[in-house]
Amino acid sequence: MTDHLTEDEILDAIPGLTRARLVTFIETELVMPLRREHQDTSVYLFRQVDCARVRLLCELADDLELDEVALGVVIALIDQLHAARQDLLAITRAVRAESPDVRARIGAVILTSNE
Repeated sequence: MTDHLTEDEILDAIPGLTRARLVTFIETELVMPLRREHQDTSVYLFRQVDCARVRLLCELADDLELDEVALGVVIALIDQLHAARQDLLAITRAVRAESPDVRARIGAVILTSNE
């Protein structure tokens, strides 16, 4: 797979994905591919993250029978979890960079806040 897939390539790559479903995902901004002008027309280019997101959207829609509204809610929650995970990783890196006494104080505060 290249860095970017065209609309036809993503349709071929993801089982159960139809052009109509892909258009709906784009129109409802559940996925936001790159948009490029090519020979007086707009074309979409899908990054690897877009492909993974479309695959997940198809699985959620098919396996859980979610409509576009429910998909929007679920994917927004997944996005929030992903952002929280990234924030926690950044905090972890920052704490690791601190001296042992600072790390110990932070650890103590975390332990007492969980009681």
